[in-house]
Amino acid sequence: MTGNEFVRRVRRLGRERGIAVRFEPRRGKGSHGRLYYGDRFATVKDLRKEIGQGLLAALVQQLGISRDDL
Repeated sequence: MTGNEFVRRVRRLGRERGIAVRFEPRRGKGSHGRLYYGDRFATVKDLRKEIGQGLLAALVQQLGISRDDL
């Protein structure tokens, strides 16, 4: 899954659950950005690159969602 796909899936999940989701590319260095899910956030690397299994697990944990939700 790429960074763009991850952000899209989290936005869809937020719409389904009524939770505000936003991505701020200027809150990170270089190609990184910050993804907010309600009052939680996670830093997402380059949106065009593939997200590894370990990073995906960390992002899901930081946002407080399960991997099955995506």
